[in-house]
Amino acid sequence: MNQTSTGIGSNIYVNLPIQDVAAARTFWTAVGVRISEDYSDENALSLSFSQHVTVMLLARDFYASFLNGKPVADTQAANGAIIALDAAAQENVDPFVDAALAAGATEVPPSDPNPAQEMVDAGLMYGRTFTDPDGHQWEILWMSSEMPAG
Repeated sequence: MNQTSTGIGSNIYVNLPIQDVAAARTFWTAVGVRISEDYSDENALSLSFSQHVTVMLLARDFYASFLNGKPVADTQAANGAIIALDAAAQENVDPFVDAALAAGATEVPPSDPNPAQEMVDAGLMYGRTFTDPDGHQWEILWMSSEMPAG
């Protein structure tokens, strides 16, 4: 188990609000992401990206129940986060994003100027970004083992 000196961070569980659990299931199944049925129901869809990365997609009203009266962000109008997932190999990026696009995602072009362009040009990084049908922005990113330590 690889943890920081605080003992925190060996796994990540991201919770995101969604409009329609059934529609999200259709989208993510088409993309090829494993659904963890033990943690999914009419209010939630559990996406298992790896042993250490789980994303819980929660129906908006259910998501709101965790916010102590704070409003749920409208992810179609504003962005509060970019969810970045690593790809094991550069060759894994395009098929995954292409599957997301075929299932209804929208590709997000790189920023201009792209703050990572130097690393991309050097062949040290490759990625693509899309928004899912609920407006959440996902970045699928491969980074070479040659990347400078940061």
